[in-house]
Amino acid sequence: MPHVRPQSVVDSALDCSDRKMRDADNAALHGVSVKTIRRWRRLYQRRGLPRGQGHLAPPCPRCDGADLADEHYAELLGWYLGDGYISRGRRDVWNLHVYNDARYVELNAGLLRLMDSVKPGGKPHTRQVPGAVVTTVSWKHWPCLFPQHGAGRKHERPIDLEPWQTEVVTAFPDAFLRGLFHSDGARVNNWATRMVRGEKRRYDYPRWQFTNRSDDIIGLCCWALDLADVAWRRSGPWTVSVSRKEAVARLDALIGPKC
Repeated sequence: MPHVRPQSVVDSALDCSDRKMRDADNAALHGVSVKTIRRWRRLYQRRGLPRGQGHLAPPCPRCDGADLADEHYAELLGWYLGDGYISRGRRDVWNLHVYNDARYVELNAGLLRLMDSVKPGGKPHTRQVPGAVVTTVSWKHWPCLFPQHGAGRKHERPIDLEPWQTEVVTAFPDAFLRGLFHSDGARVNNWATRMVRGEKRRYDYPRWQFTNRSDDIIGLCCWALDLADVAWRRSGPWTVSVSRKEAVARLDALIGPKC
């Protein structure tokens, strides 16, 4: 994309900024807006980007045939189906938002890395809402990567994977399950009693549960558990449980702790 201002103007403005000139005076001297001065300083000084490369969005894996970080995408897809949504911004730019409990500091930091991997250079950011952290990154191509986006709540409309998404999840079911269970799942301790030699004894055991009101998303979770060879059962209309000792241990190894 050609630049309206010659390189000499940009260099002069940055030199004035280095000499602590006020942004308003700098902008007036060079015939640009204060916002432009601040953008030049952010891109070319703080980030050290070559001029002309700071505004180029990465190519889309679907539209442009760019590489997709498949494993990270599979996990981000799980997060999106669990507690994510896409909103439309200005100039046909879309915003991917994922909500997560503020207690899970490591997971929220991991979400930033996931988004940055799926959209290189995307500069995801977070904001605090009561009890939660919202992680957001903008891109024109999020609807290409998440065609499940649509009007209304997910449990009120069909949620089906496209063939290329099915291939990604089939290759990385553990990553997909990580996103699902770390967003809409929980590892809990259950207990039961048993009579032993005439005495009632209590036994505690761990269990993973995934809860979602969408039958389609519940079905995708069960399918991925089958792919990963993890035994499961439906313990409620909106809940999938992994309770057997060996199954819990396998899921622990596949998705890691929720922290």
